[in-house]
Amino acid sequence: MSRTETQQIPTAYSREVGVDSTIKYMGQVITTLAKATETNGRFSLMEVKVRPGLEPPVHIHEREHELFFVIEGSVRFYTPEKTFDVHAGGVGFLPQGKAHTFACLTEELRALILVGATGAETVGMDSYLMQMGEPARDMNVPDPSTIAPIEDPTETIKAGASWGIRFLSPEETKKALPEYPGFGVRLS
Repeated sequence: MSRTETQQIPTAYSREVGVDSTIKYMGQVITTLAKATETNGRFSLMEVKVRPGLEPPVHIHEREHELFFVIEGSVRFYTPEKTFDVHAGGVGFLPQGKAHTFACLTEELRALILVGATGAETVGMDSYLMQMGEPARDMNVPDPSTIAPIEDPTETIKAGASWGIRFLSPEETKKALPEYPGFGVRLS
């Protein structure tokens, strides 16, 4: 039996970047262009808009590689091996199983994020974001000062783990990413 006979073949579709396909998560504006449920779990593609102070905490993807294509702005990535900057038109690759995060270097960052499954399990990032985010009412990135910090991260940590995303504690972060200045630190 061929592989296509044992799996569901995805259906062709089209989708526009707009409020109907967008969520807001921790102040980030995330449009899902290709969902894992539409690609047999092999990949998902998202557009993200984020401002300094709204970046994600340090985390590890257990199931997927992550590739950023920067459309507008500049970003600094922190990984165990190196810290590097990517500007508009550039790509940053974050391998599965490695701690990472990023910091916006410009007033706003707009990027495409492609996550690809590394094994038999489906990618989980888009499902995690849809579970934890809320439907967008507009496409504007809010001012970071208007976003309340998560007081109790228990639900976030539990939801992340169910989708193969592990958030690091401050102690784990210091060990894994010694060059990382900390969440919400404004870089010049």
